[in-house]
Amino acid sequence: MVQSQQSEPKTNHVVAPFRGDHVGSLLRSDRIKWARIQKITGELTSDELRLIEDAEITRIVEKQKEVGLQAVTDGEFRRAWWHFDFLENLEGVEGYESDSGIQFHGTKTKAHAIKVTGKINFHNHPMLEHYKFLHNIAGSHTAKMTIPSPNMLYFRGDFENDLYDDQDLLLRDLTQAYQKAIQAFYDAGCRYLQLDDTSWSLFFSEHGHEQIRAKGQEPEQLQQFFAKLINTSIAKKPADMRITMHICRGNFKSTYAASGGYDAVSETLFDGLDVDGLFLEYDDERSGGFEPLRYVKRPDLQLVLGLVTSKFGELEDPELVKRRIDKAASFVNINQLCLSPQCGFASTEEGNILSEKEQWEKLRHVVTIANEVWK
Repeated sequence: MVQSQQSEPKTNHVVAPFRGDHVGSLLRSDRIKWARIQKITGELTSDELRLIEDAEITRIVEKQKEVGLQAVTDGEFRRAWWHFDFLENLEGVEGYESDSGIQFHGTKTKAHAIKVTGKINFHNHPMLEHYKFLHNIAGSHTAKMTIPSPNMLYFRGDFENDLYDDQDLLLRDLTQAYQKAIQAFYDAGCRYLQLDDTSWSLFFSEHGHEQIRAKGQEPEQLQQFFAKLINTSIAKKPADMRITMHICRGNFKSTYAASGGYDAVSETLFDGLDVDGLFLEYDDERSGGFEPLRYVKRPDLQLVLGLVTSKFGELEDPELVKRRIDKAASFVNINQLCLSPQCGFASTEEGNILSEKEQWEKLRHVVTIANEVWK
């Protein structure tokens, strides 16, 4: 066990993901929330809203630097949703107001959904400009971009016609769109890209397996299709670009959508994906144990343990977090491990139930513990 001591933020781990990292989304500020309301009511133009977003993103980037993070994000301050905003700006995809929201434990999101109406492609996506702004203010820090994984279009999209009844055609068009997206972000300067994904949670419980079978599919076949979507999408990534994936069980107003450990899909996740790192939720008993990490075979795969919760403001006992890191290190080399919150703080614009001050303390807590463990 590493002895606790205060230390300055370290930069000895120079490639992403970093020893003390974060998933990406941050609580929307009151200024952002009010500006969005004013935009809807016509009191602000799109350009005026963008200037407010620019100012608030600049502020939170400086705050991320202050708490010691090496990677900075825009907090997803220009988005309402972590996934729909990106997906509905792909060619062939549209957003629409659905009859019902997404079901979480004891609550639902507001009603919104996406549908595939034509050939999927990536062209002139607005988030390229969002990244460029972040890149320009990141300075010596690493600008991290977060987008939903290609699985999320398959998982959440309504397919309006028979264009993609052929799964091979969907695989071709969707992965080509993501290959274009990855290259476009790279050309804009991005070297750290994260794919966010809740679809894997289907495999974590028998309830999820039942949902898969109810749609006429088998869990084993679907997980292999998901893995192929990921691997083909990132197959042409430039050598100096790091791509990670965050595997999520749902995060909305401090509640969740799915439960269960990684066991049923562990071989695919830990020995079947070509990503550079995996952000793993491990903040409570719903995530299961560390035993599935025994399937990690690649010495270059980084695992970011989400041992600090983003759902509530109370700080975890640092010694308990360190003991859990030690436990994980009994299955995989400790130098392949990193630390982060289990998820972002605001997967949707509503955000989790904690204050902005508590959010920054959580992130500072992650950095401090990481610096003490990986001296």
